[in-house]
Order: sequence, then C-alpha cells, then structure tokens
Amino acid sequence: MRVAIRAVAAYAALVCLAPAARAVEIDWAFVASPANNCDPQAQGCFGTVDYGYYIGTYEITNAQYIEFLNAKAASDPLGLYNQYMDGGALEGGITRTGSAGSYTYSAVQFREDRPVNNVSVFDAMRFVNWLANGQGNGDTETGAYTLLGGTATPTNAATVKRNRGALVFLPTENEWYKAAYYDAATDTFYDYPTSSNTPPTCAKPTPSPNSAACWTNIGAPQHEWYVGSYPNSPSPSGTFDQGGNVWEWNETIIGANRGARGGGYDDFDVSNLAASTRGSPPGTTESRTLGFRIAAFPEPSTPAGLLSAIGMLVLLRRRRS
Repeated sequence: MRVAIRAVAAYAALVCLAPAARAVEIDWAFVASPANNCDPQAQGCFGTVDYGYYIGTYEITNAQYIEFLNAKAASDPLGLYNQYMDGGALEGGITRTGSAGSYTYSAVQFREDRPVNNVSVFDAMRFVNWLANGQGNGDTETGAYTLLGGTATPTNAATVKRNRGALVFLPTENEWYKAAYYDAATDTFYDYPTSSNTPPTCAKPTPSPNSAACWTNIGAPQHEWYVGSYPNSPSPSGTFDQGGNVWEWNETIIGANRGARGGGYDDFDVSNLAASTRGSPPGTTESRTLGFRIAAFPEPSTPAGLLSAIGMLVLLRRRRS
C-alpha cells in the first residue's frame, strides 16, 4: 500500500509539510488481528496484540533519515548524527559537511536505500516525533514520545513511553514480533520472519525464498544491503528484512535497556534472526548493526471497514533509487 503524506482534515495535525522539504514517504504493511494469542518462548510469550496496526514494510533508510537531519540537525545539539554514519569502513551511508549551525547531510553514493544505522533508540523516537509533528521544522521532543532535558540522552531516558493518542511510533516488542512471525491465515507463528520454520540462507541479494542478509561477506565486503533486496522472503505480514540487515529498535523497556530484534548483517549465527532471540541493548547504543522501522495506527475515528478505501493517508511510499 502506497500513499504520500497529505494535508487532509483527518490528519491535519500530523501531516503539515514545509514547502521546501521533500516529504519522507514510507510503505506500510497492515497487521490484522483475528486472534490474540501469543507465541511462547524461553524469555516469555510474545506477539499478543489485540488490534490492527500498520508497520513499515521496510527499515528506515539513509535517504529518509537524511531528510530528518537536514531539517533538524544544522547545529545538531541532540546528536542525531553519529560520526560512524560517514561511510568509513562501510559503517554507514550518510556524510556531513559544513560547520555547526550550517551542517548539511547527503548520502554516500549507492547507499541511499540501505537501512540507516548507528542510531540510538532516542534518535529513532525523535525521528518519529518529527514525522508526527509534520516534518519540516516539526518538534522532536514531543509527539509520540516526550523527551526531557534537551540533551542527546533525555533526562527521562529510563521511563520514556509512548504517549496516549500517538498515531506514528516505534513498535512495541509485541507489535514488532507479531508483524515478523504471525500468520493470520493459519493463526500460528513462524520461527523465522521469512515465513519459514527453517533457518534462512544467509546470502547476497537473491530472489530465492527464505533468504536474508546475515553473514554475507564471503568474497565481498561485509555490509547491509538495500532494503527489500530479498523479494521472495517476506514475513507473513508482507514486511522485508525483519530478519537480518540490521537489528531493529522497539520501544519496549527491558530492565534498564530497550528492546531490539531481528539480527544483523554481521551475525555468524542465523539463530539471531529467530523468534527465540531477544535483544536488549542500552537505549543509548549506536551500532553499525542497529537501525529501526516505524509503525502506525489508523486515525482513531476512522471505521476499520473504510481503511482500504482512504488508503491510510499518512506517511507512505519509500523513494527508490
């Protein structure tokens, strides 16, 4: 499903665009909820979600994050840019030029549609807030999440949770999990997010089913691949790369840390892509193998039966190079 952000009445507070900015657009997959069971694993029972929602078909890309940086990080007091994004040693895909107050950001050649990495969970939350506040000069500290202190690590970092009424947000662990592993047609969970109970083959981009970007540096440099590079390995929800490419932040608080799932491109052990593997790094972690995707609710007053007709007039269509 693809539609661009539009300034329509139902989403007026969400979608006002700065005229000079290029809108960030995202593909969505709808996760239905015919049942409310969970999938038992050693660390708990996951995937319980009793409502329908949208989740990004793809991980947030360098190109999308660059729009955010150019809108909000001319001085960058919040540390939205990490020096390891600059592409050195294939770490990332974003370069920064200029000086504080006039920084500008651009993509490393051929890396526009690779997933952004080296982002903390608070960078991801600020990206979501910016989307929810209309992009452009939209605020990063309020919206789906309230971040206090005006510093890269908010003073309320340990307790930040989704605000009531948020329409665009980071998925919870359960929302992420259900999108990755749950098959509504059979009311069961797969072991891997490639619609399979057998481990995917770690490979370079391929149309072969049940394949993923995990350990792929045999005969080539090790790095992420373009999002959606495994077109015949979708999750049951129709998402891509929920296994491999980069680990993905979710908003769930796990002890003193935040949730992350899905495995990364440099994981030797393909079991890291499995439903049974749960990550929980500190929220401040900025790693070359950590990125994120976002999720959304339909506008609350919209009858579910009309969703397909109006096309969820929010944040869609990813730009492909």
